[in-house]
Amino acid sequence: MDLFANLALGFSIALSPETLALAVAGCVLGTMIGALPGLGPSNGVAILIPLAFSLGLDATHSLVLMTAVYYGAMYGGRISSILLNIPGDEPAMMTTLDGYPMAKAGRAGDALVLSGVASFVGAFLATIGLMLLAPLLARVAFLFGPAEYFALYLLAFCTLGGLGSNNQAKAAIAVCLGLGIAMIGVDKSTGLTRFTGGSLHLFDGVDFLVAIVGLFAVAEVFVFIESHGRDSAIGVKLEKIRIPVKDIMNSGWTMLRGTGIGFVAGLLPGAGASLGSFLAYMLEKSVARDKSTFGTGEPKGIAAPEAGNNAAAGGALVPMLTLGVPGSGTTAVLLALLMTLNITPGPLLFTERPEVVWGLIASLLIANVVLLVLNVPLVRVFSRILQVPAAVLLPGVTMISFVGIYSLSGSYFDLLLMIGFGVLGYVLRKLSIPAVPVILGILLGGHMEVSLRRAMVLSDGDWTYLFASPISIGLWIAAVAGFILPLFLRPYLRAPVQVASDEDPNRNSGKDRG
Repeated sequence: MDLFANLALGFSIALSPETLALAVAGCVLGTMIGALPGLGPSNGVAILIPLAFSLGLDATHSLVLMTAVYYGAMYGGRISSILLNIPGDEPAMMTTLDGYPMAKAGRAGDALVLSGVASFVGAFLATIGLMLLAPLLARVAFLFGPAEYFALYLLAFCTLGGLGSNNQAKAAIAVCLGLGIAMIGVDKSTGLTRFTGGSLHLFDGVDFLVAIVGLFAVAEVFVFIESHGRDSAIGVKLEKIRIPVKDIMNSGWTMLRGTGIGFVAGLLPGAGASLGSFLAYMLEKSVARDKSTFGTGEPKGIAAPEAGNNAAAGGALVPMLTLGVPGSGTTAVLLALLMTLNITPGPLLFTERPEVVWGLIASLLIANVVLLVLNVPLVRVFSRILQVPAAVLLPGVTMISFVGIYSLSGSYFDLLLMIGFGVLGYVLRKLSIPAVPVILGILLGGHMEVSLRRAMVLSDGDWTYLFASPISIGLWIAAVAGFILPLFLRPYLRAPVQVASDEDPNRNSGKDRG
């Protein structure tokens, strides 16, 4: 009965005109952002967070808007993957394997509609999973003490470095950089300043949003200037849009399998949609009778990764809401948003602020229906976004970033700091060092330090206290495995992408554009 009462509360909030309008606006903006190659959900949410503050939205409305953008970007990433053979974001990479060949065969419309339906199935069922699983996990979280939380934060860093990067050492460098930035400011325990350089502006530490907008949005501007200075164009001509009923019916079990494996991948801190889409694709290929059709325009090769990556997006919200640990790079940005609004994710969130959690869940159920409507009959409209010239896009992104950050603090120092983080983000990309572990270090570094200190106080400095409970031991084992296992699994994870690259020399280059 509690479930139905909570859902009733959620829908009473979600169906209010303002919340509904924000959910629809987030879906539209997210789809537009996802359709643009390279931006992706993390950058899209980071760019638009200042907009939420500029509008003066409360916690519930801000979270509804940003998660709708998150879901919309996951839907939109398939558009450039299918039409341009350039993934809109990393999770959409697997969609290019069969999406672009299907489009070149004259079935671009079929591929877009099928992928839209698969995205809906994955995201909608994952939202139901979030609704059912999150309250249960929140109850388990009450068993966590400082030692367990320290091990949990370590697990987040290790899995993000292991599965979220191509190089363990570079991921570790990024995490350490983020933890170092998190230490800037006044130490709350001793009252001493750390790494401030004598600047009064840094006594309160580095603001989450300044770092996130700089590392993602401003750095993306620099990358676009370098690599996307020309107008883009649709590579495959989009003909008549129709619903491929036969392909959808034949891919029903494919979508369900992709949803299940994607949702589980989303639950793993740091693994997220990229792993979900890959595992869903490989599972479907392994159970197929004729494996030779994959990579040549197989409909199931589109349905599986799209269901997987969108289900992972919903699954990633579970650890963020219940444990305060982001399940993906985008949920790390959302976590920063909640902390800025003085909302602490964790087990108490479900009892202290149920309107935030259940309003979000109900809004996501509605947003998925809206996204299905937007991404099937209106897909031709969103495909036009690929023709937006960089000369129009870049000033808009820059303006939103600067105006939004300045409206939060009114400090010119934050603007300079944001530019500094933008330069840092650009350098990290040139060195192939992931930015998400840096953000995760900034977000969780302070909490990890507090948990460690509390554990040492409770145990009178006995470090074995960190391994004293079965939960902490399990988390330590998972953390070590999450960092080491990818060293052995990565050759297999890379295999399908390299095969596709060998078969199509123009892959991701934009040279083959009709």
